[in-house]
Order: sequence, then C-alpha cells, then structure tokens
Amino acid sequence: MHRGGPAVAGIALCLGALTACNGSSGTSGGGEAAPPPTAGATSPGELKSPASANGRAAPLDGRTIVIDPGHNGGNGSHPSEINKQVKIGNGSKACDTTGTETRSGYAEHAFTWDVSNRLAKILRARGAKVALTREDDKSVGPCVTERAALGNKLKADAALSIHADGASSSGHGFHIIEPISIGRNAEMVSGSAKLGTALRDAYHDGTGVPYSNYLGKKAIDRRDDLGGLNMSKVPKVFIECGNMQNKGDAAKLSSASFRQRIADSLAEGFQKYLS
Repeated sequence: MHRGGPAVAGIALCLGALTACNGSSGTSGGGEAAPPPTAGATSPGELKSPASANGRAAPLDGRTIVIDPGHNGGNGSHPSEINKQVKIGNGSKACDTTGTETRSGYAEHAFTWDVSNRLAKILRARGAKVALTREDDKSVGPCVTERAALGNKLKADAALSIHADGASSSGHGFHIIEPISIGRNAEMVSGSAKLGTALRDAYHDGTGVPYSNYLGKKAIDRRDDLGGLNMSKVPKVFIECGNMQNKGDAAKLSSASFRQRIADSLAEGFQKYLS
C-alpha cells in the first residue's frame, strides 16, 4: 500500500511498525499452505532464467520482467532505516514503509512476497527472464529508488510493484497506479499506461475483484509522488490487489488458492502487453 508519508509508531495503513514482521509466509491468513518463501527467489539484481522449454518457443521468450514485492518483513523493526529520506525526482520521501495488514494479522509484505514468487514461477515457465527486487521476506528495504533502479539496470520490458491497500474498511476492490511524467520518466509513461490497462483487464477478468469504489477511475489512478514510478525508465505500474481493511477483500487476499488466481491473472496481463 502507498498512502504517502513516513512510517510512525503503531499498526495500520502504512503508518506504523507491524507487530508481525518476522518474514514468515509459510501459511496464509486462512491457514492454507503457501509455497516455500524461497520459491523463485533471486538476489536483488539477479536475473533468473526460465527453465528449458524443450526447444519450443515460449510466449515470453526474450522478455525481461522485474517484479517488486512491496515492503519487507524487517521494515517494522528498523524505523530509522526505512524512514531515511531518498530523492524521488520531484522531492524526497521515506526509503520505504512497513505496509499494512488484515485485521487478523496477515501482513502486506507476506502477501506481496507470496504473490510475487507465484507470478515469477509462471512467467519463467512462459519463457521470461524474471528478477525480484528483494530476496527474502525478513530483511529491510530496499529503498523505493533501488527498486526502480533494478528495472532500469536490466532494461526490463516491464515492471510491476505488487501491493495491497489499507484504506477505510468501507472501501473495496483493486486499482492500478500509473505514473505521471515528472520529466525524467517521460519516455516510460505511455508504455506504462498500456501495461496498466493490460494488467487491470486481466486482473479483473481472472479474479473477479471489482474496480476500487474509493480511488481511481475504472481502477486507474495516476500519481507523481511515488519514487518507484518517478525513478523508473522502463514501463512500470503498481497494483493494489485489494483493501486489507475490508473484510471481503481480506478474506480473498488471505487465501493461498486466491493468491494463485492473482498470479495467474497478472501473468495473463503481462503476456497480453508483451505479445
């Protein structure tokens, strides 16, 4: 989730240190088994190549994709590190935030880590080279600027930052956050809009999650205050997969089987954009 502003003490809405930031994601909030935390993981900046496709052309052969699992499990216990200010192209912002969590304690950082690894596995099976911006769910950071820098370094064809929101409990649904040009990122704005539309449509069709009823127009929100978008030179968007403070959304996001549907849907969006 990205509401803006540095983290402070307490829990909720990206504003406080989480009490459950031990990095464990072995089970979902609903008690369902999830993939091992290391599934598909790489060191930040390390591209993991796809498995052999038995000589057959795969739909995403030759494509490079960067997946950014929002936040990290160690952020909540290291406020001085994540609150340090970094330049985001049109001002400064905190290095990172803690993220939110459901009312039952399922943390956003664990959700994003799980979905990102599921998605990476699917994309690699389709021939893409995939890198994640973090290698585990227990460290601190990396800063939002470093997350953007990875996509730039690898000259990625597309990048996605995965999040879940922490809005009022009456809000439900998902939305995509696209960049607004601040000058330095002008060349990626058009491609990002196309990526955002492809991912929005695939996510909506594949998961059945409705468009957000509290933010954005037809599930598209545009912002110029996120370092992950401002500092990117490659097509990149954020997705808020649902609202963790909403009971219905939280139940879906806490389900391992539903997180697999999320990953499958996002993979379809990437394939549509890159085809």
